[in-house]
Amino acid sequence: MNTSKIGVVDYGMGNLRSVTKALERLGVASQVTRGPDDLATCDRVILPGVGAFRDGISNLTKRGYVDALNEYVLVRGRPILGICLGMQLFMDESEEGGVFGGLGYLPGRVRSFDPALGLRIPHMGWNSVKFCASNPLTDGLSNGGTFYFVHGYYVECKDPSSVTGVCEYGEQFAAVTRKNLIFGLQFHPEKSHETGFEILSRFINARLD
Repeated sequence: MNTSKIGVVDYGMGNLRSVTKALERLGVASQVTRGPDDLATCDRVILPGVGAFRDGISNLTKRGYVDALNEYVLVRGRPILGICLGMQLFMDESEEGGVFGGLGYLPGRVRSFDPALGLRIPHMGWNSVKFCASNPLTDGLSNGGTFYFVHGYYVECKDPSSVTGVCEYGEQFAAVTRKNLIFGLQFHPEKSHETGFEILSRFINARLD
């Protein structure tokens, strides 16, 4: 069993059970954080998320996680993986339900899909991802693999080099991001069968520095 201490951040917005069950299947003993102080003892951290950006950043702030995450990510430089809303919270700001500031780890904005495209929103179900730049979580995985998405908004990164995987849903959007040891997935790897589990496994086990 992997002996790294993996923290899963509980801020009231994530599907914690599906993430922790996936880690259990990978032989990883994860810890659902009880508060911001728990981050100090974690080797790697996962920020899951389901729901609205405004509620997500509000909950992180009210529960005292923003300063603790900044210390963990920006000061200590430790690895973090944002899943779905978790990745969106890494951005500077979001236009979902108004304009709200994010954690600011990735320069850019969370935007809505263009309703003029006539697509069903949210984007829900299986879709293919094309890996377009090096990322230790996806290097060597074949393109054309499908992953499970549930989201009505997507991230628009100011720095194109931080986008390492893209998906098409009427328009192209970032499905995988990376900046240093800050990793993001718009899809749910814990619901994406073997390839999704492989990506989670790499975050847990791969040398990332």
